[in-house]
Amino acid sequence: MAKIIGIIVVIASVLGGFILSGGQFMALVHPFEVLIIGGAALGAFLQANPGSMFMRVFKKSLSMFSSRFSHAYYLEVLKLIYEILNKSRREGMMAIEADIEEPSASPIFSKYPGILKDERMTAYICDYLRIMSSGNMAPHELEGLFDMEIASLKEELEHPAHAVAKVADAMPAMGIVAAVLGIVITMSVLAEADNAAIGEKVGTALVGTFLGILASYGFFGPLSGALEHDAKEEINVFEAIKAGLVASASGMPPSLAVEFARKVLYPAHRPSFAELEQAMRGN
Repeated sequence: MAKIIGIIVVIASVLGGFILSGGQFMALVHPFEVLIIGGAALGAFLQANPGSMFMRVFKKSLSMFSSRFSHAYYLEVLKLIYEILNKSRREGMMAIEADIEEPSASPIFSKYPGILKDERMTAYICDYLRIMSSGNMAPHELEGLFDMEIASLKEELEHPAHAVAKVADAMPAMGIVAAVLGIVITMSVLAEADNAAIGEKVGTALVGTFLGILASYGFFGPLSGALEHDAKEEINVFEAIKAGLVASASGMPPSLAVEFARKVLYPAHRPSFAELEQAMRGN
C-alpha cells in the first residue's frame, strides 16, 4: 500500500504543481517522446541482461505491492524449522527422510504452503537436512557450505535490482536523446514555421528531458530500491534458516536452535520470544 501511495504522490505532486502553475496537461502528452525514451531504455536493458531477466524483473515488480515477508511468514518459517528438527531429534534423522525427499507429500511441509510453493527455499532446507542426516560433516564445515551458497544466492537475488538501477541511471540520458531529436525537428522547420509552431516543437523536445528525469528519479530509481530491499529480506530468511540448522548440528535442542534463527531475522517483523514459544507448543 505504501508503494502505491508513493506513486500517487509523485504523479499528483508533479502534475498538480504544473497545472496549478498555469500549465496545460495536454502539453505533456507526447506519445512519440515516450516511445523514444521507453523503447531505447527497454532495448538497452535487453542488451545488458540475460533473456530471462525481463520476466524476472516484471514479476518481481508486480510482487512489490504485496510483500510476503511479514510477521506471519517469519513465524511460519520458524515453525517449520522447529517441527522438522523436533521430529528428527525424537525419531532420528532417518525419520525425516520421506519429508525431505518429497516435501510436497510431507505432512510437515504441507502445513506451510507459503514456503512449499517457494521451490528455492524448500530445496535449500531439504538439501541441508539431507547433508545433516549423512552425519559426516562437522558444524563449522556445514556453516562454511551455507556461507558459500548464500553468497551465490545474494548475487542472483540482487541482480534484478542492479539491472533496474542501471536503467534508472540511463533514463535522463534517454530523455536527452529525445530532446535532441526534437530540436533537430525544430531546426528543420525554422524556415517556414512561425514563432508559435517553433515554441510548440521546442516544448515537445523539453518534455522528453522531463519524462526521462521523472521516470528515473520518480519511478525506476525507487523500484530498484524496493527490489534491493526485497532481495535483502529474502537473503535474511536464508540466513535465519542457516543459523537454526547450524545450531541444531552443533547439538542445540530444537527450541533453542529455532531461537538462533529468530534472532537473525530483521526486527521489523520478527516474532517475539513468547509468540514463537506459544507457536511451538501448539504443534
